[in-house]
Amino acid sequence: MTPMAGQIPDVLVIGAGVCGLSSAIELLRAGLAVTVYAADPPLRTTSAAAGAIWGPHLVAEDERVARWAGQTLTRLRELARDPATGVREAAGVAASAAGRADPPGFAAAAGALAPCDPAGLPRGYARGWRYRAPVVAMPTYLDHLTDEVLRHGGQLHFGPRLRALEEAAELSAAPVIVNCAGMGARDLAGDPELVPVRGQVVVVANPGLTDFFVGERDEPGAVTYVFPHGPLAVLGGTQQPGETSMRPDPAIAGAILRECVAAEPALAGAPVLAHRVGLRPVRPRVSLGPARGVAGRHVIANYGHGGAGVTLSWGCAREVAEEAGLLLGGPGRPPPADGSRRADGAGAQ
Repeated sequence: MTPMAGQIPDVLVIGAGVCGLSSAIELLRAGLAVTVYAADPPLRTTSAAAGAIWGPHLVAEDERVARWAGQTLTRLRELARDPATGVREAAGVAASAAGRADPPGFAAAAGALAPCDPAGLPRGYARGWRYRAPVVAMPTYLDHLTDEVLRHGGQLHFGPRLRALEEAAELSAAPVIVNCAGMGARDLAGDPELVPVRGQVVVVANPGLTDFFVGERDEPGAVTYVFPHGPLAVLGGTQQPGETSMRPDPAIAGAILRECVAAEPALAGAPVLAHRVGLRPVRPRVSLGPARGVAGRHVIANYGHGGAGVTLSWGCAREVAEEAGLLLGGPGRPPPADGSRRADGAGAQ
């Protein structure tokens, strides 16, 4: 790899999705010099394909996840005060086809819930709860995060996809490398526990909807959702473990449209504007914290967020910034760069 020209930063962040950009912003706010390097610009990352709504999804929950999600919820609600960020606080319904007695965890964690009259739910759904949560128009939000990185003095570089952390060390002399590469982290960290779960959505012209809808269907893991974003609405979705095709599947798109129209008849005939596909990086535990060092550099892992990248982003970014401060001589004794402290508490990655 040809080294990047310019001043040597304190931290090199790999990845320009929501977790990479959020981490870069928190590091910059902590007074560190930061460069973000990525193969794909923000609007071509998996983050850009997200719906998106706050709520843990496709992520193995442990004692850390609730903390990160809560911190991110607070930050997103602050950002929702400015419409230019792409974040807004919206009302909507979480529904269940199975008639479960308790509301879904992703809804319950957002705040107050009100049971719905079953007669007012779409056909096929037995119970529902109304609540409020931040919904995020991802293209606008990613633009906002990119602007924030630049406004705080960060640098962005795009180039060939990195296949190993050694290549990152050749690219930059930054003493700390943060691995926010999403599915790319599988190669960078040599982590076979990281697996893709393919998601596909359909973007249509919004017929005037303002409330979101999330419906858990009878099939395990099957979810129908409608997220209005001003003139657009994002419809989904799919969960396909191990699938890696980035080409939209017309049959899947047709099924998404049928399910969403059944849930919200106003969508019938809405013009299709785009199809989006992303590979969610799913892992048994989110990998966050010190990892095996490379070429004398410290490495911080921040990947494996599954379908909860937006939901955990700010909480994880805060922890990344705290860890980088320790590694660069802040309070406490920096850990060695040989990975003797683990990102997920179970040994070197």
